Amino acid sequence: MARRLRPVGLDFVREAPVRLVFAREIAAAPEAVYRALAEDTAGWPEWFTAVTSARADEGGGGREVRLRGGTRFRETVVAAEAPQVYAYRVDVTNAPGVRALVEEWRLTPVGTGTRVQWTFAADGPAPFRVVLRLARAGLGQAFREAVTALDRRLAGR
Repeated sequence: MARRLRPVGLDFVREAPVRLVFAREIAAAPEAVYRALAEDTAGWPEWFTAVTSARADEGGGGREVRLRGGTRFRETVVAAEAPQVYAYRVDVTNAPGVRALVEEWRLTPVGTGTRVQWTFAADGPAPFRVVLRLARAGLGQAFREAVTALDRRLAGR
């Protein structure tokens, strides 16, 4: 059953009870990384293996995402500042426990490449927060693999 989450803004990335922050430097330029994140929504499953499908809505202000295991998200883009920041909030999901969720991708030039920082900011009841903190290592591994695959994909273009 899909549940509506609390509508939060970009400031939630700094204020959330659980903030998981991961970063990695890649060779691709910030502009290319930003395009892959914000404009090529349908391409996410090609580099982020946890994502089985992703599509932007007609106006580009929202997305629908499905993950392996059947988790679904309907999201609203809360920041699209090319080529530095792309962030979205989850509005509706079938994931249990979560009350609010924002993901922010922050891109910083490093030489000719990019430092990609992903912040996963969430709120939920105490058991949810504990489980999410325990999942940090797995989410970090998924991030590293995804960003590495994205870098390879962008190098091939």
